[in-house]
This record gives sequence, C-alpha cells and structure tokens, in this order.
Amino acid sequence: MSLVESGAGQGGVSLAALLEGEPPSCADPGLAVTDLAELVCRGGWPAQLEQVRQVDVQRLDGRRRDPQRLGALLRSLGRNGATEVKLSTLAADAGGADGPLDPRTMNDHLQALERLMVLENQPAWRPHLRSKAALRQGSRRHFCDPSLAVAALGASPDRLLKDLEWLGLLFESLVIRDLRVLAQALDGEVFHYRDDYGIEVDAIVQLRDGRWGAIKIKLGEGQVDAAAQGLLRSRQQIDTSRTGEPAFLAVVCGKGYGYQRSDGIAVIPVGALGP
Repeated sequence: MSLVESGAGQGGVSLAALLEGEPPSCADPGLAVTDLAELVCRGGWPAQLEQVRQVDVQRLDGRRRDPQRLGALLRSLGRNGATEVKLSTLAADAGGADGPLDPRTMNDHLQALERLMVLENQPAWRPHLRSKAALRQGSRRHFCDPSLAVAALGASPDRLLKDLEWLGLLFESLVIRDLRVLAQALDGEVFHYRDDYGIEVDAIVQLRDGRWGAIKIKLGEGQVDAAAQGLLRSRQQIDTSRTGEPAFLAVVCGKGYGYQRSDGIAVIPVGALGP
C-alpha cells in the first residue's frame, strides 16, 4: 500500500491536481528520517522471501531453480535497487564462486520473480528530444515494496540510518511504489529518463492523454536545489513542441512542507503524496 493508504501519509498534494497544473501547498506531514527508515522496513518479512525462494518459484511452471542462487540474486537486487544495474553484475553475484550465471538462466530467474510480482521494472521514457543525445533504454528494477530489499539483506532501520546512501535508494523505491499506485488510478504509467549527456529524471508520470510530469527524488532537503536544476536541464532536452509541455516539475523529498519555488519547481514531501 502507498503511504496515504496505510495511514502514514496525509495526502495533502494530489497527483491528479499536479497533472492539471495546480501548484502544491501543504504543511509538513511530520515524517523524520527515522520514521522513513521504519516505513521502508515495514512489511518486509524474511519468511516471505524464503517462501518465494524455496517454494513459489519452483511451483510457478514446474521448472527447477537453485534456491541458493535465487537467494544470492535477491540480495544483489536488494543492494542495487532503483538502479540500472547490469545483468552481468547480477549474474556474477548470483553465480558466486562457481562463476556468473548463464544469461538464459539469469533472464529466467528475473522473469520468474516478475511473474510472482516480487520485482517490477520501471521502463525508460522515450520522448522526442531537441538534441542528438542518445536515450538509455535499460529499465530500473525495484522490489514491489522496498521492505523486501531490506528483508533480502536481513537489515533493520538502525542499519539503514548508518548507510544513508542505501537508504536513499530504498527511499526512491518507496516513492516509485507510491507514484505507481497513484498513477494507475489515473490510467497512467511511471517511467524514468536518462540520456548519454548524464541528465536523468527519477520518475516520469505520463497519462494516456499525453500529460506528463517529471520528478526527482531526494531524501534530504539539502539536495533540493541541485535536483531542481537537474529538472530544468532535463526540460531543455525535451522537444515540447512534439512531446508537450510538462504539467509539472517536482522534487519529492523526505520531509518539509509542500510549495512551488520561484523557478516553477514543486517541492513535495513524500508524506503528502495523494490521489
């Protein structure tokens, strides 16, 4: 469930309203970084992943899959969530001392986890560009809930607070999860954008009617300025005469109040995201 569905969020900023071009305005939902670490971990049961590894993938289609290698793959995915991690990296981690998994085996394991809805891919967005930049086509992989990544590595809120870089990746997965839930209700999808100039956007929400918004996700409030500048650079890359103007550009962060900056960038605390 999204934060607002579970009662952890207040839902003061409507995604539907953002896509109508309405600026956000809301009070601080009151989620500190310690709260976010708890929320990232909530619902992640190691026994659930053990069931997947030992039983569910074997029953899926009658094919035998090595539970040990699946466990190593799940741990690697947990470390590399919210990234475009290379298949070769996952294959090397899953294969261990015996060498990397065969590419066909690797793809079979990933497809099995996707069919069981343990993993969800975040596909790349393909807008029209003004420049000659090449778009990266790889998907980002997320657990359907970030708590499963935590469970795969046997972590805890205390451990996350000692590794803020990893917490930041898990926070991104949490925001993507919530955006997916909210976008699906609007018949929309959530993509990511990255080009070979190094410009990237963590989430592009696009509706069937073509309306879209771009979002950078940052755990810390001190990262908002840099994220806003990144959004403005990404907008300059997009051929809006063909793709359309964005309905909004926003930075989703861990805490603070919701408002619109003088440059037009919306700043939204994750606890405020709602339908």
